[in-house]
Amino acid sequence: MTRSDAPPPTRRHRVREQALGEILRTARRLLVEEGQTAVTLRAIAREMGMTAPGLYRYYANHQDLIQALASHLYDELATSLAAARDRQPEDGPGPRMRAVCAELRRWALAHPREFGLLFAKPLTDAATDPDRPAHDAGWRFGGVVLELMVRLWQRGGVTPPEDLDPAWITQLEEVREHLAGEPVPLEVLYVFVACWTRLFGTVAVEAFGHLDFALTDAEPLFTRVVDEIMTALGEGTG
Repeated sequence: MTRSDAPPPTRRHRVREQALGEILRTARRLLVEEGQTAVTLRAIAREMGMTAPGLYRYYANHQDLIQALASHLYDELATSLAAARDRQPEDGPGPRMRAVCAELRRWALAHPREFGLLFAKPLTDAATDPDRPAHDAGWRFGGVVLELMVRLWQRGGVTPPEDLDPAWITQLEEVREHLAGEPVPLEVLYVFVACWTRLFGTVAVEAFGHLDFALTDAEPLFTRVVDEIMTALGEGTG
């Protein structure tokens, strides 16, 4: 049966999807307005005029709820990064990478509490372990950055260090599993991870307010870090 031949969703399905959407919107509003501890099934039920047992028909427990919210936020972030990427020429992985870096910072600063739920992980229920529903959504987000790094590597500009200990670098095998068969050397994956660490760290300390003691405008620092990342990926400044 093709998609066009598929039967339309039933009324019960539509009602359930609408309810799930409202639950996630309410959870996100509580997160933004009151913080992570406010995002409970009981609080959401109260906000929606439901009984707590009624909400359990949609999410069996707090972990299921937070996993759904984290998955939704990862997908939103991935969509936002992809849109920024696609506004740049398709044959320019360098400008695309810069646009993605800038969009990551913009999204984090515009949504600090959502960013905190995804990346600070004070809630263990937001974890992205392989057996958690948010795992795949997290990799969809990460894949936007990783795919551009692979394209930059394919241009031949990435030079990894020569003194990496093979005993620990094999840890990067799991990352390579997400590259759809691209034969990226583990030493190059080290460069990718090191670049991501610098990018994420710079965005996170600003989003969490840990640069306020020193800077009133962190954008020049961010731009410098991105320049250095692009150099490491063989693209230079510009």
